[in-house]
Amino acid sequence: MRAFVITTIVCFLIYLLLTTGSGSDFLGLWSNIELIFGILLSLIVGFIARTVFVKNNYRLLNPVRWILFLGYLIGPFFFSLAKANLDVAYRVITGKINPGIVKISPGLTTDLGITMLANSITLTPGTLTVDIDEDTNDLYIHWINVDKKALEKKPIDCSYICGSFPQWVRRIVE
Repeated sequence: MRAFVITTIVCFLIYLLLTTGSGSDFLGLWSNIELIFGILLSLIVGFIARTVFVKNNYRLLNPVRWILFLGYLIGPFFFSLAKANLDVAYRVITGKINPGIVKISPGLTTDLGITMLANSITLTPGTLTVDIDEDTNDLYIHWINVDKKALEKKPIDCSYICGSFPQWVRRIVE
């Protein structure tokens, strides 16, 4: 029951954040119909996703973890995103690519951690998470420019592909 309530409240807050300013009845920000629709939608999503968002621990309800997450997005993730965009633009213009699929072992243990890292890698241009080995939590990454130095090390060091992403993800969700 607690997971349902927490998931419903979080979904409703996100809904309110995304629809701010679209109405004028309640605080000049939301219409009454939008609030009713948001409550109904949050109840439905809360019922369906209660075991996905909140499992047996409530670590992600800690505000410090949310601040760390925002710091991760604004800091290392944004910097890597900008750097990867420039790198991909350079490789497209010059044609200097060496694509391939590599296996990395990030050392993350939770499903949320693996998912967050996989999504961070996929959102960064030039890389794409192709598969996840569920037994060992290894990731298979399609990389636009497989570095010869990276291939010499077995297993491949995560820092070549995703920098400090695994350390940040570990701090945030594990």
